[in-house]
This record gives sequence, structure tokens and C-alpha cells, in this order.
Amino acid sequence: MKPRSPYAVFCALFFCGLSLCPVPAAPSADSWQWREALAPRTWRFPHDHGAHPEYRTEWWYFTGNLADAKDNRYGYELTFFRQGIRGRPADPQSPWSLRDLYFAHFTVTDAAGKRFFMDERTSRTGPGLAGAASGGLDVHVLDWSAKQEGKEICLRARSGREEISLALTPAKPPVVHGEKGVSRKGPSPGQASYYDSCTDLRTTGFVRQPGQADPISLGGVSWFDHEFGSNQLAPDQVGWDWLGLHLSDGRDLMFYGLRRIDGTFEPASSGTMVDAAGKGRYLPLSSVALRVLDHWRSPKSGASYPSRWRIVVPSSRLDLELRPILADQELLTAGSTGVTYWEGGVEGRGTSEGHPITCTGYVELTGYAARLGGLF
Repeated sequence: MKPRSPYAVFCALFFCGLSLCPVPAAPSADSWQWREALAPRTWRFPHDHGAHPEYRTEWWYFTGNLADAKDNRYGYELTFFRQGIRGRPADPQSPWSLRDLYFAHFTVTDAAGKRFFMDERTSRTGPGLAGAASGGLDVHVLDWSAKQEGKEICLRARSGREEISLALTPAKPPVVHGEKGVSRKGPSPGQASYYDSCTDLRTTGFVRQPGQADPISLGGVSWFDHEFGSNQLAPDQVGWDWLGLHLSDGRDLMFYGLRRIDGTFEPASSGTMVDAAGKGRYLPLSSVALRVLDHWRSPKSGASYPSRWRIVVPSSRLDLELRPILADQELLTAGSTGVTYWEGGVEGRGTSEGHPITCTGYVELTGYAARLGGLF
């Protein structure tokens, strides 16, 4: 799950040069209405990894836990956001006619070097600027990209001397989250999204960092989330805690807890347990217990984030304790989405079916620096 704020739209309009080109008013409700996630849909993969422009908000979100030949651990995030500004471009024949804005975030975590890098980009649709194909995965913001090439998903991003080039090969089929294929975010009609993931992507490639003459070859596992909808967070929802975990017994676990102003989780919060063969099982909130064991305060934003957790799924006989591979993995994105959040690599250990187990994964924490409810 990824938000966008009103400030983000201002930044996008300014940085994309649109302040020099007046933006026509959005179409009235009777001429255009964004579609909402109301009922189960028929999925077609890999076609549905592409864009769904009839929905207002969409994101493609890649994270990975990697290691080099010396077993030094790395993490990365490469995320693309599409935000619909109008239902139809004013001039469909012009490639410059604005319909969508695009944002992207890129991070690299070097656990051994205790180093976290992040950068962000903002662009608009236009020739060579940003876009997303509708018939399959092919999204880019300037020269950062995620594209399906044969059986592989190829990720490329570079910022100065920081660079990743990765090839991701699915080891499991895509899984659709939510009860009956609708990922609910609250009680109101349409307060939901369509949400699918490739939870087990075998990953190879390299990272290049400042001060290093040669790129570092890496291998590991990645996670790909794809979500689209038009009406999700309510005003009383301040943010969310999300986790995606790769378990050493071959299973994968996703859980998101939407936090309300009173400190409780929104009852629509849920998760998915993916077995070793790739079959997903819906987990309602009542079947997952997530407890915060410690906190870390950011010296940059002042926000206090959870930094150690215990997660228990009794129906799967799973009990894990998680901790970050590096405390400071906070993103301040004033130049794009306008949201300050923590997203980083984690590791853990515990028991599964009574046997010892380890895990790696990613956790995302939003709404700790500022409330997000009602922003998208």
C-alpha cells in the first residue's frame, strides 16, 4: 500500500513544469467516474501486471533481500506510482496532454556498511518521460524501469553512483489478496483495492555504490506487489503497518494492519499465507496477532517507529520475532509523494509447526510522521 498527498500533486505540477502550462479542470462526475474495487474480478497474468488506467491510483512495488559472495546482506526498494489527474486527456492525439502523474522511489540498504540510500523521482506522461503499458508489466519514470522480458522481470535504476540492475524470475505463480479477491481497507463501498503479488522471485544482478570501482554481484529473493483502486483510506485511518516475509520452510506471509486514530487496527485489515506451492490462504485480522516489542526514533523526522515485532498466526502454527537489518531505513519524499515513511529489510526467527524457522523480508510503516487518513 502506498499513499499520495495533496502536497505531492503540487510538487509534481511544479517540478514537471506544468506551472507554465495551465491544467484544465478535471472532468465533471457525470462525464467521468473512476472505477472502484467493488466485486471480484477475473485476473489474467501476465497481462494484469500492466496498468489499469480506469482506476485512479496504482503502484508497482519491488523489494528484495540479497547477499553478495561474502554473505554481506543488502536490501532494495524500487517503487512506481501512477496517480490519475483526469479521466481522459484533453487532447487524446497529443502525447503531452496530461492524464497521469508518476512518482518513483529507489533505496539500497547495505547492512554490513550500515548505510541507507534513497532517491525519488517525479514526472508526467509524455514522450520518454514516464508511463505504464496496459498489456503487461512495462513501467518507467525517466530511466528507472521495471519491465517483463520473457520469463524475467528486469529492474533498472541509477542515481549518481548508486545503481541496481536485477533480473527477477518467478518461483511461484501470482497470488491475489483479500477475501474473494477484493482487498478491503474499510467498511464503505469501494473502500478497497485489487491487490496481487509475486511473493517468491529468485533474483540475480548487481548493485553499484559510490567509492567502489566494480559492481557487486548479488543473489537472493524479491517480492513484487501490484495494487490499484480509487478510494481507500478513511479520515480515521492514520496509516498502516505492512510486512512481506519469506519463510525458510518455503512459505510466504503478507499482512497489513491499517491503524486507526484510537490505536486499534481497522477490522478490514488482513493477510495472506502463501504455501510452498504458491497457493494463497486468506487471513482475516482475527487470525493474526502483531505486537510491537521496541521502537526507534528518527533523527531526521522525529517520528518514532516500531523496530521489533512478534507476529503469531495460530492457524499456521507460526510464531516469529522480527528486527530490522538496519535501524535507519526511513524515506523522506518531499519531492514526490510528500510522505515520510519507514520501509526496510528485516530478518527473524521463531517456530513453524513446532520446528525452528528463519525468515527475511520487508516491512513498511506509514502514518508515524504524519496522519495519512483521507489523502487517497
